[in-house]
Amino acid sequence: LMVTTGLVAIDATILATAVPTIVDELGGFSQFPWLFSVYLLAQAVTVPIYSRLAATVGRKPIILIGIAIFLLGSILCAVAWSMPALIVARAIQGIGGGAILPVTVTIIGDLYSIAERAKVQAYTAGVWAVAAVVGPTLGGIFAQLDAWRWIFIINTPLGALAAWFILTRYHEQVH
Repeated sequence: LMVTTGLVAIDATILATAVPTIVDELGGFSQFPWLFSVYLLAQAVTVPIYSRLAATVGRKPIILIGIAIFLLGSILCAVAWSMPALIVARAIQGIGGGAILPVTVTIIGDLYSIAERAKVQAYTAGVWAVAAVVGPTLGGIFAQLDAWRWIFIINTPLGALAAWFILTRYHEQVH
């Protein structure tokens, strides 16, 4: 669950430092705010849908679907040929992201007692703290190396690792 949280946390913090490089290559300076807005909009719209589906069919398939959609969006971001294409790919990422974070928090609520949840939430907050330092640093490095597409490619191994952990270590009983 921490790797899954890290996937979304790194993505939320890595992009901002590379925007000037992305705009320089793809153009569309007036459109770059959509890189953030469309992701958040897609995520916000899909959270209630995924929440209902997770309560109906189970958390495991929904979080795995979310990771898969998020990774698809990441790959599309990495191969984007224009700013509109990158914006559409970010929307796809947001659709996947709408499942990841809320379902992760719900799984934590399922797995841990009320007394244990505070400690687990502290670990989750620690993941966000690390991402707040690592994300902009990596984004700056990739931008400096003129390799901004790696901002999205880096999600692939993280997402695969998160999916593998969930597939092999999380066992749920759907009632």
